[in-house]
Amino acid sequence: MTESAADTPVRKTILVLNGPNLNLLGTREPEKYGQATLADVEYLCETAAARHGLEIRAFQSNHEGALVDAIHEARHDALGIVINAGAYTHTSVALRDAIAAVALPAVEVHITNVHRREEFRHHSYLSGVCDAVIAGAGVLGYRFAIDYLAERDA
Repeated sequence: MTESAADTPVRKTILVLNGPNLNLLGTREPEKYGQATLADVEYLCETAAARHGLEIRAFQSNHEGALVDAIHEARHDALGIVINAGAYTHTSVALRDAIAAVALPAVEVHITNVHRREEFRHHSYLSGVCDAVIAGAGVLGYRFAIDYLAERDA
């Protein structure tokens, strides 16, 4: 038996996922990452989502498995995922596979332009399973990602 459109729950939440060391925003290398804290980023996302009648669920972890679990949970109620996986971008097949498995629209965000940084940062395991990649726009990249997800199917 298939679900009708009337039976499909309305998804009004965007998962905003931040990986290792992003809890140190505002104090970690401010010359690269700026002065904004993770709380500032979450507020920016909440404000952007509210303009579209949406909510965010923000989650940060320094642990790969916790990030995978959050992605799995998103399949139940999220309309999409904004992910800044930090260093896991360049190392985690597990995060890549989790994003592919849940089949939700996803946007990969990087505060810095990773292509102007060390060579190892030029490769992303996530880009191939994300709908968009935003790099180098500072924390505004999160807002751009929220707007993209909210407007892509509007």
